[in-house]
Amino acid sequence: MFEWKECYSCNISKIDNQHKRLFELADEIYTIVSVNDGYDHFDEIMEAIKALKEYTVYHFSYEEEVMRKYEYGDLDNHKIEHEAFINKISSINEEEIDEKQKNFLMDLLEFIVNWIENHILKS
Repeated sequence: MFEWKECYSCNISKIDNQHKRLFELADEIYTIVSVNDGYDHFDEIMEAIKALKEYTVYHFSYEEEVMRKYEYGDLDNHKIEHEAFINKISSINEEEIDEKQKNFLMDLLEFIVNWIENHILKS
């Protein structure tokens, strides 16, 4: 579902590679939601969410450092968007996941798709 395209490139290879990794993490979540085996995937879901959160914290920190270094004019707004993403991932309710795994993951994927469209592609 999540496939990197060259039109997503910001022409900074390290940031592009980090964005590609975010796509991979989102695709892992999509893979979990696509499984129809009747089994509980709570542990896999929690691992995927933890990996997504840890990687985005790392990536956002690096990206903001580069933006500061090159005096990117919209850094403050970019940081606000980053904080909103981290807050969304941090506010995930484990009980909600356990009860409605597919619904939760579909909502999370929708959030990630919107993030990619509005943050990576437009800001």
